[in-house]
Amino acid sequence: MGQWLASAFKSLLGKQEVRILMVGLDAAGKTTILYKLKLGEIVTTIPTIGFNVETVEYKNLKFTMWDVGGQDVLRPLWRHYYQNTNGIIFVVDSNDRERIGKARQELEKMLTEDELRNSILLVFANKQD
Repeated sequence: MGQWLASAFKSLLGKQEVRILMVGLDAAGKTTILYKLKLGEIVTTIPTIGFNVETVEYKNLKFTMWDVGGQDVLRPLWRHYYQNTNGIIFVVDSNDRERIGKARQELEKMLTEDELRNSILLVFANKQD
């Protein structure tokens, strides 16, 4: 997973340092993905209130990854993280069929933001086991 992500961003952005914003509905698995990339292992997490930020290095690339909480009350705050974002990872719990429509709505709303017009988007369909 990490190798594909690194090569995609390197080829598309041509830079060594990349700012990534990871968002999605609550319980989609954003924090688990972040720490799998950072530590190479699955860690026990609790719901994110606010954000987690970590630097993930892969080969000669350095990703600053912002994992922002996805609860209803936190989603309006996502826009405060948009500035200087090179890439977005929108995480979807692919088993949560009841909220797929809500996830789509939040993604579409986010993509109307001018600050994200040049950002690369990856929709990560999580929890497919």
